[in-house]
Amino acid sequence: MYRGRVGAAARRSVPGGDVDQRRLAWVYLSRVVEGPCAALSALIESVGVVEAARAVRECALPEVLRGPTELRREVDMAERDLVQMERLGGRVVTPDDEEWPAWRLLGLGQLDPGQDADAAVPLVLWVRGRPSLSECTDRAVAVVGARCSTGYGNHATGEIAGELAARGWTVVSGAAFGIDGMAHRAALAVGGMTIAVLACGPDRPYPVQHDHLLAEIADTGLVVTEYPPGTSARKHYFLARNRLIAALADGVVVVEAGVRSGARNTVKWCRRLGRPAMAVPGPITSAASVGCHRMIREGEAFIVTRAEDILDEAGPLRLSLPGAVPPSPEDNLSRDEALVLAALPRTGSRLPRAVAADTGLPLPAVRATLSALEIAGLVACDGDGWYRLNSHATSATAAIAAAHERHR
Repeated sequence: MYRGRVGAAARRSVPGGDVDQRRLAWVYLSRVVEGPCAALSALIESVGVVEAARAVRECALPEVLRGPTELRREVDMAERDLVQMERLGGRVVTPDDEEWPAWRLLGLGQLDPGQDADAAVPLVLWVRGRPSLSECTDRAVAVVGARCSTGYGNHATGEIAGELAARGWTVVSGAAFGIDGMAHRAALAVGGMTIAVLACGPDRPYPVQHDHLLAEIADTGLVVTEYPPGTSARKHYFLARNRLIAALADGVVVVEAGVRSGARNTVKWCRRLGRPAMAVPGPITSAASVGCHRMIREGEAFIVTRAEDILDEAGPLRLSLPGAVPPSPEDNLSRDEALVLAALPRTGSRLPRAVAADTGLPLPAVRATLSALEIAGLVACDGDGWYRLNSHATSATAAIAAAHERHR
């Protein structure tokens, strides 16, 4: 094991337990599995992160975890990783930290890993940049799309991402060629906030040609990844990365997508988390917009053409004008949210499985949608299940504030 100094990044205080021991345990486990691992997350939740790290080192594990941890369980580079992140001007953010975006990631923990192995909360997040991750994702929209973008797509992205950033919204994307890179540049051009989510280590710019762009993003915004330093990009990592892009934002906007675009995978995660997915239409003759048109036609995404449309779908509740009737939180629900809400009683409670049977929605989608409705202040749960709240007695704004405090 590397015995170098442990820097300031490893000495932040957390309630309960030795901070150095807990932080080193989080970092060690992050490298052992390199990416989402629902079984390991469940073990940590059950016995605590320090005991989970001990169990992995000694291979005192249930069968489901022996395979995923076998290759790297003897590799403990936690201290060296923390020192390297300090040298990069970055840090590791764990669930113990104040800036951990707990309420953003809550929905990932409600999904069924049996349906998708990547349906898990990241163990830690490796972050370059000075701003607080939780504060930067308070109001955020993901803008993604084709790597081989057209002039039309670049123009539309520049207009949309630039306007969102100018209005104080964080633009989240994946730093890839095409639409992703344009979204980041548009936000930077207006002095706005942008977050790049990588599918490799924080010290590995990918694509390499975006080295300067990522450095510029880290200067004023954030570069985020769940993969430890030195990790190279792999095909599967991009699919897992897409769930974080969706989770860190209030909604996902796709600008140009071909028939087999990876952006559709991001939309899948967005819908499973109960958040609005949106797509920008293009020329009917453009192969680069076929994916967007299909998502719109099949009801996977709302059609949007400007920043105002996006904020109508993903934006927070607005204060009404004097004399106007206040909008109801139920006015802009997605189809899944409306179905789930209608299936819940005002008296008594129902379990998610019963709601799934009644609505015809998959159980993981019901669970994610219930979490979104809870954050919006429309539903709550007790020991017997979920139930609707009286909209007149509950302020959605207050409920969102309470959710922030509850999940920090």
